[in-house]
Amino acid sequence: MSVDKAFRDMIRNEIEVQLKPLRDVVSRLESGTADLDALRNVAERLAPLAEVVGPLFGAQLPAGKAGRRGPGRPPSRPMMAAPAAAAGGKRRGRKPAAGGTEGSRACAIIGCGKPSRTKGYCAAHYQKLRMLEKTNRRPADWKDYADPDSVDDIKLPRGRAASKALAAAAQAGNAG
Repeated sequence: MSVDKAFRDMIRNEIEVQLKPLRDVVSRLESGTADLDALRNVAERLAPLAEVVGPLFGAQLPAGKAGRRGPGRPPSRPMMAAPAAAAGGKRRGRKPAAGGTEGSRACAIIGCGKPSRTKGYCAAHYQKLRMLEKTNRRPADWKDYADPDSVDDIKLPRGRAASKALAAAAQAGNAG
């Protein structure tokens, strides 16, 4: 039995020697988190005072818990926010000019009627123009900054006919 006990003591001592650095790190982490908890408590107690006094000195308040959001999709917006966003909210891109005001232009494509955004074309027709340029199929009358309602729209082929047209355009581009 004494050999068994000596063997167990030897193993226990070896495990304690191996675990000592880990225990030291854990104790340092625990003391650090205690300091952080104390600082968090002080900040929470001073928050109401900072809200009142901060703006007097021009200090900007950090975003509180209301400003933070958790992971995942944000909750759906209330119904009241939609009209406000449409009336004066921030949107990407430039706002189209109103139809009757000076300086507004209609799309260059005949019959489109949408306000022009870039190079005299509405957003949809400008994307079509970019695609036509990319594939070397831009018609001659589709020029930049064309007059409103002055350019005939073209119907692009789809499917097999489109792949044949792209191949023909690529060959014409390589030959020229």
